Amino acid sequence: IREAGGVAHALPFDVTEHGAVGSVVRKFERTVAPFDILVNNAGNGGADGFRPARFRDSAPGEWQRFADVNLFGVMNVTRAVLDGMCARRFGRVITIASGAGLQGLNIGVSLYGAAKGGAIAFTRHLAVEHARDGITANALAVGLIDPAASGREASATVGMAKAIPVGRLGRPEDIGAVCVFLASREAEWITGQTWQINGGAPTT
Repeated sequence: IREAGGVAHALPFDVTEHGAVGSVVRKFERTVAPFDILVNNAGNGGADGFRPARFRDSAPGEWQRFADVNLFGVMNVTRAVLDGMCARRFGRVITIASGAGLQGLNIGVSLYGAAKGGAIAFTRHLAVEHARDGITANALAVGLIDPAASGREASATVGMAKAIPVGRLGRPEDIGAVCVFLASREAEWITGQTWQINGGAPTT
């Protein structure tokens, strides 16, 4: 952002800590600028990283960590910026979800998918509740992203590119382009929707 001539601030915090989120948001809005656009993009397969496993093979102690980041994290940050958006009568809430939140997949992502599905449902309700406040809320059901694009080692997902009609895995810029549009005033009549960004991969 800075290399492109923009202004950027890094504010690290744990999205699972409601109090910490609110404190950071209030400080930023008081000293820098209000939050008009929120992209909920924190997510993982849990605090210890993503390890695919069938639901039957998971322990109850593992369930909470998926929901903490992928669902409650979305709620925590959204709640922290919502009052200001309502007061200014403008806001864009964009939640990065997953195709696993819309369909059943036999690749060991049931816990992750359940949390992302919850985030998608939350986004729909948020959109309806605050449509008259000038706020839009949309979710992105993202498909398989190339691990190399984020500096991670390639995994079995690379072989799955063959099943994607466009013939490749997704890239961060594919997702960023949609976020930019949804954050714009040109997208003010689009709310409560789940955009499937997956290279044309089957969704049923």
